[in-house]
Amino acid sequence: MPRIQIDLPDTLPFSCDIQLYLSHMNYGGHLDNALLLTVVSEARVRYLKSMGYTELDVEGLGIIVADAALQYKSEAFHGETMVVSMGAADFSKYGCDLQWRMNDKASGREVARGKTGIVFFDYTVRKISPVPEAFRARFPAPGN
Repeated sequence: MPRIQIDLPDTLPFSCDIQLYLSHMNYGGHLDNALLLTVVSEARVRYLKSMGYTELDVEGLGIIVADAALQYKSEAFHGETMVVSMGAADFSKYGCDLQWRMNDKASGREVARGKTGIVFFDYTVRKISPVPEAFRARFPAPGN
């Protein structure tokens, strides 16, 4: 089976620092694979907050995670601070991908990269909804 390869732009527009705690580690002493996604989820919340949104209110709609793909590059350890960079791309009618990269702050070592597919969701009628135009307009198409 071929390994997942995720291509990202050289830079992503948002970044935040997240320290790794003992609760993020597994029996091997490094960042647990399932808990990596909790770190990415925290970064997603901070990214949305930086634009004035929450996961339940992006221009009146919520978001739900539809899928996720990730690629590990190196281990990460207790006490390290990760710089998680994120941006939105690959818009469709109902959602987009949140691309991300995680690097160790002290060394610059890349730990992981990935993308999380989100769709917009109207919780009042319990149905997916088109991407809000005001949100979409924040991200010009490549080449524009």
